[in-house]
Amino acid sequence: MAAHPLDPLLRPASVAVVGASARADSMGWWALENLTRGGYAGAVYPVNPGEQVLADRRCYARLADLPERPDLVIFAVGDRHVEAVLDEAIAPGVPAAVIICALVLDDDAEPPLRERVASRVRESGLLLCGANGMGFYNVRDRAWACGFDSTRHEPPGSIALISQSGAGMSGLIDSEARLDINFAVSTGLELGVTMEDYLDFALELPETRAVGLFVETSRKPAAFRAALAKSEARQVPVVALKVGRTARAAQLAVSHSGALAGDHATWQALFDRYGVHAVRDMDELATLLILFARLHPVPDGGLVSLHDSGGEGQLMVDLADEAGVPLAELSAATVTRLREVIEPELSPVNPLDGWSRGGPDAGRRMREAFAILCADPGAALGVVQHDRAPGGTIYASYIGYLEAAQAASGKPVALVAARQGTGPDDIAVAATRRGLPVLDGVPGFLRGVRALFDARERAARQDPQSPPSPDPAALAGLRESLGAAGRLDEHEALAALESLGMPVAPARLVEREDELAGVARELGFPLVAKTAMPGIAHKTERGGVYLDLCDETALAAAYRALAADCGPRVRLAQMVPTGVDLLLGAKHDPQFGPVVLIGSGGIHAELLADVVCALPPFPAAWARRCVDRLKLRPLLDGARGAPPADVAAFCETAALFSAIVHGLGDALAEADINPVIVGQAGCVAVDALLVGRGGRVEA
Repeated sequence: MAAHPLDPLLRPASVAVVGASARADSMGWWALENLTRGGYAGAVYPVNPGEQVLADRRCYARLADLPERPDLVIFAVGDRHVEAVLDEAIAPGVPAAVIICALVLDDDAEPPLRERVASRVRESGLLLCGANGMGFYNVRDRAWACGFDSTRHEPPGSIALISQSGAGMSGLIDSEARLDINFAVSTGLELGVTMEDYLDFALELPETRAVGLFVETSRKPAAFRAALAKSEARQVPVVALKVGRTARAAQLAVSHSGALAGDHATWQALFDRYGVHAVRDMDELATLLILFARLHPVPDGGLVSLHDSGGEGQLMVDLADEAGVPLAELSAATVTRLREVIEPELSPVNPLDGWSRGGPDAGRRMREAFAILCADPGAALGVVQHDRAPGGTIYASYIGYLEAAQAASGKPVALVAARQGTGPDDIAVAATRRGLPVLDGVPGFLRGVRALFDARERAARQDPQSPPSPDPAALAGLRESLGAAGRLDEHEALAALESLGMPVAPARLVEREDELAGVARELGFPLVAKTAMPGIAHKTERGGVYLDLCDETALAAAYRALAADCGPRVRLAQMVPTGVDLLLGAKHDPQFGPVVLIGSGGIHAELLADVVCALPPFPAAWARRCVDRLKLRPLLDGARGAPPADVAAFCETAALFSAIVHGLGDALAEADINPVIVGQAGCVAVDALLVGRGGRVEA
């Protein structure tokens, strides 16, 4: 494979272990032992002034005594010795290092040790893994740089795991042998090399079939997006466990990693854009990685399942419905074939309970029935749901069901138990690694199936549309206005958006009562009157909105009330016919820049919190997928006799808005277009607020 910038770190030609030790179970002992366990073929140089020979290798007193400059130095030393060793490594130009310790001193000076080390790393260009991490395992290239006990890993492997949590790495690769690892890293404080760099490296490994991320933050957002784009282009699924989803967890992330966790909704928008599969916990992370490594991609169709329990078959129906996993409808031919195999008291349906009387012929019936299920034209994937045997073991006959069905149908198959129970089983590990996954926990398995189906649908989807292209001159004018004014109120914001092509209700400003009649004749009744006084962002709460003004008397009365309560500057607009209230919004995320919000609008928008976020720009088809995820989506199809809303028109408007937000870039801090009234024929924006990066919104 081609050379990579991280090769000196992750594929070193020679390694020095400073602090190498003969004391069993110490960091220095494990650092040497793991190089041997991994089968490292390069030169290894133990460094310890108190030893002559370690692990049958000559031991050196200092780095300067080595016969060559090593590619990689593993720091198996305590915090107090790190700076001195770092200086020794940087002086001859050592290109890479692994620092495991936390870089914390009780009697530290200013600036603290972490900052001093970070400064040296930046100035020298050292490729540093860590600190405060557990190192890495390049199983594929037989380079293990870590100072702790670990399980055996055989090359080449197929799954990469990049974790900003040390336990997030070791807790998976050391306890789950069904994960066939080719590369794993605990990134630690990322004082040098970051998650984004490791992800790019993992995607370059030809054996990588799936990548797992345990993510707290992104220190290089642009590089992260580039790496995710590479994963999508190469069709390598990425499964991400993003922590810091709640405010309290985000605070803990800052204290742990020293970096912001970021806004969860923005991260979800990022994952949506690049097809990243977000999971909730470590179990789901492991399950999805196994399924993607072994069964991706899956053909068209739904899930078929075989059971030895009618009750568990019913449970599969319930759980599949909750997970959004379609169960295949069996063809008439499949039903006929099943009747010939299963016992007459059983029903030839999916999920199939294939066990009734037992007996010496029961296993054959089950095996044949599962093969028939998987061969059905509507089946994409088959699963045998049988619980584990006593002691947590797997009956070999269950694997035989999988083998027969895969041979007969050519389709992916798996075995899943409701629970693992007690104890591992070598059969489960061996079967999984040869493409017949054995898993535990039906909900987690179904979450993985849904992810496989999502990946299939994403790969098949074609979006020929491109995002709209707003008028450059109008966009430049809006950018200039935001920079000069800081914020644009409703009238200014809607006028600017209208100049860029967004549908806006016709409106005029008035500041005297004697202007009302002329404006009313121009716009026509009925009208809406709203305060347009500067600094009032939430007009409804201030009594600053009067609707459905049908004549001059009502209009005059409304104006007088607004002038008395808020001030004389009033916006008059045509009353828009009723429809469904949606919203379009935007915010500027400190990590990933502009983010668009699409959601249920109106006066209850904050209470409903029915919003989907997306990274701009995007075409109307992408906006449609966002709209389809809203909780109140059925309202757009018409409710209680109401006509259906023009969803297509709203999606076109949302796409245009996304292009405007993208074009404004850093100039825009916040946007709120609420509501956008979606009627039978088109949609209209009736209120808006745009805030520049230097602006400030007042209640």
